[in-house]
Amino acid sequence: MKRLVVCLSMWLFIAASLQAAERAGDERLDEVVRRGSHVMPFDLEQTTHVFSKTAKGGLQQVVVKDSSNAGQIKLIRQHLTKISNEFMQGDFSNPAKIHGEDMPGLAELRAAKPGRIKITYKELPNGAEIDYSTDDPKLIEAIHQWFDAQLSDHARHAMPGHLMHHKP
Repeated sequence: MKRLVVCLSMWLFIAASLQAAERAGDERLDEVVRRGSHVMPFDLEQTTHVFSKTAKGGLQQVVVKDSSNAGQIKLIRQHLTKISNEFMQGDFSNPAKIHGEDMPGLAELRAAKPGRIKITYKELPNGAEIDYSTDDPKLIEAIHQWFDAQLSDHARHAMPGHLMHHKP
């Protein structure tokens, strides 16, 4: 019986996660690509965003589809370095430029005092990542909502989960 409860709980969690990040319509996806091209220097067609929710926040990764694509890896690293530094200062203006001012979770992230969310940049062999962590349940929920919105808006170029996680 205990095994059944655990399996059912896991199934419900996965189903809720998938439903929370429903794919945006084609018009919205095209608009996000257009706006994103003014903010993100790398090619969305050659890269994948991976958004992994964690108990303390989440892990955002951008990786190349072709690991030999050194040019795109360099652009990913430049962009994620830049935005992680902005985010540490409470500046979330670039996500707003791409996704809009009313993006779920964004207002809460902007309102957080610098340092309330630990933001850690790290290079990966095929791109880079930003780890967001906090002990504040409201900010954890905001990060999760923000990730769901990005998964929806970047549906053609994004995926949920830890599939691209690399160990040092």
